[in-house]
Amino acid sequence: MPVWLVPVLWTFALGLWGLSRQDSVWRDEAATWQVARRSTADICHMLGNVDVVHGCYYLLMHLLFEWFGPGTTTLRLPSVLATGVAAACVAVLGDRLAGRWAGLAGGMAFGLLPAVQFHLQEGRPYALVAAGAALSTLLLVIALRRPVHAFHWAAYGCAVLSSGLLNWLSLMVLPAHLVTVLWVRAGRETLLRWTAAAVAATVCVLPLVLYSRRQSAQVSWIPPLTWHMLIGPAVLLAIGGVGALLERPRAGRLSAAAVGFPLLAVPQLGLVALSLVQPLFLDRYVLYSMLGLALLIGTAVGAAVRAVAPRSRTASKWVLPVVVATATAALLPQSLAERSPASRVDDVLATASDVRRMKQPGNAVLFVPSARRDTRSVSPDAFAGLRDIALARSPERSGTLKGVEASPDRIRAAMLAQRRILLVTDAARVAKPVTAERDRTKTAVLRACFRAVADAQVRGRRVTVYERLAPARARAGSCGS
Repeated sequence: MPVWLVPVLWTFALGLWGLSRQDSVWRDEAATWQVARRSTADICHMLGNVDVVHGCYYLLMHLLFEWFGPGTTTLRLPSVLATGVAAACVAVLGDRLAGRWAGLAGGMAFGLLPAVQFHLQEGRPYALVAAGAALSTLLLVIALRRPVHAFHWAAYGCAVLSSGLLNWLSLMVLPAHLVTVLWVRAGRETLLRWTAAAVAATVCVLPLVLYSRRQSAQVSWIPPLTWHMLIGPAVLLAIGGVGALLERPRAGRLSAAAVGFPLLAVPQLGLVALSLVQPLFLDRYVLYSMLGLALLIGTAVGAAVRAVAPRSRTASKWVLPVVVATATAALLPQSLAERSPASRVDDVLATASDVRRMKQPGNAVLFVPSARRDTRSVSPDAFAGLRDIALARSPERSGTLKGVEASPDRIRAAMLAQRRILLVTDAARVAKPVTAERDRTKTAVLRACFRAVADAQVRGRRVTVYERLAPARARAGSCGS
């Protein structure tokens, strides 16, 4: 039986368990959903303005939505399959570098890691990036263990390129691989071939890197790096360091430590360094570094099996099952939480259900902030019969995710012409202060000239129905048409 089969089946089981997440979709996945439903021309138009860094992923999801239809399964299954591929690569790497038990343990550990479990069922590109990084690492190890033809290095470059096109921060896998190449003291010819493949992949991704820098305002919400943000990476590096030391790595020898620790450490430290220049510190950007951690955990389990084997071969065969069972039980509360809608900040589909229940024909609808218009983009049927009175240009026509709204004066005039308005916004516990001028206008007019007659808060979002006040009850001078 191939060493990768059990980890792949294990990872698929984890991924398919609760895949729909109780039919919930949160705001990040809503971006994927709404863009994937657009035409190819509309997607390309949008990428000129926003989210070009995810362009290849959006086009892929557009094809899948065309072939299989929109739904939570189509949205998330690519991440499940990609994580299975990554787990298979970890298993093969562990087998080649530290033995069969290390491969089995590493492949099964990958799907259990909390960060991986979160993105295992996520309609975003990070699991696909990890799969590309895993494949490129496996190809590198094959190249370092025996002479290979030029097409092998071409395949390596293509794997790095595919990850880079899905998220260019995955290019930090290249310095991690360089550390491995230097550690094993690869020959001059191997070093030159690696350099050629790495440079070719980087040059191909460079236009995306440069163009995405023009859209850097999209990540302006990421907070600056603080010391407490470094606790998580420090713990991961400590765990990985223990796994590496258990193998007793030696310079000049290809080992799990020589491959796994750079793969864990370099992307984490690289992201920290980049965040000192511009805040970018989000663990999902270096999810692929968990490949290194899983490989090192597998190495540690393999070392435990070897330590037990001289005393009892029967007992040694139970080391991995006991470790997996213990880890699964310990992580069960976290695993259950990740598969609950409460694990995400909001739920677009639940909000759409509230709108469908609370609306009346001819009502108007407003969104505060305008990004909450994603509810309508994902579930347009729920908003049938409602007039989006603030919208000047739709998200599709404007090439944006949230559309272009009219001026504050026009929004105010449109609101005062309504008898009943539905407001879609964030629930109180996650709402941020209203700062945009258009949003301040919306809230001010609602406060002065309308009264709330119905309200529903569910999973991070809120739908409130407002009815126009009688002139005698409206604030004097505030509600003139």
